[in-house]
Amino acid sequence: MTPQKTGQLHPSWLAVIGNELEKPYMQALRHFLKEEKTDGKVIYPPSSLIFNAFNHAPFDKVRVVIIGQDPYHGPNQAHGLSFSVPNGVALPPSLLNIYKEVSADLNIQMSRNGDLTAWADQGVLLLNAILTVEQAKAGAHQGKGWEAFTDAAIAALNEHREDLVFVLWGSYAQKKGAFIDEKNHLVLKSVHPSPLSAHRGFFGNHQFSKINQHIVKKGQTPINWQL
Repeated sequence: MTPQKTGQLHPSWLAVIGNELEKPYMQALRHFLKEEKTDGKVIYPPSSLIFNAFNHAPFDKVRVVIIGQDPYHGPNQAHGLSFSVPNGVALPPSLLNIYKEVSADLNIQMSRNGDLTAWADQGVLLLNAILTVEQAKAGAHQGKGWEAFTDAAIAALNEHREDLVFVLWGSYAQKKGAFIDEKNHLVLKSVHPSPLSAHRGFFGNHQFSKINQHIVKKGQTPINWQL
């Protein structure tokens, strides 16, 4: 599942949030990114992968939404999917803890491949709240407009889809997803999988099995979490 043009938003998403791209805040954001690159700053992920999460999980195929904050800011790490890194890149601490929980919850062995594209292709929207970052500067693009764009994406799923699973790890994701209708969707919350908090309730939350139980109840194929 690829967009019509490199870096373009998938047509299914364009149909529901395409109007956001023409709003003043997005025009300002594009100008900001262009200026940053003109100034010689390195921006992650590459422009062709900014909408990667949307392009692997078309709007009508989304089954699960996992909300992250902003992309990894180290070389070769960010590729447009929250918590994911390309194959061959060392697993970041939070992803390592996610793998530990998947393994313990589902009694499966996980590899050292941190590329979560296989999850995305099964309808898991791996959505960061902020879609770009400056090299070596975590959170550098906060407040530049991405939050409004990703809020619009979540709002569209909340309003136009039914019975999705929203996964909110940590206070940031929980605030971002506070408006989700819990009568219409399953909302799973826990502390963040980072080493600072994972031992306070991420380990042992059994959310991966809960997601699959919910999906199976709907008569759908469960997510294959094994990588």
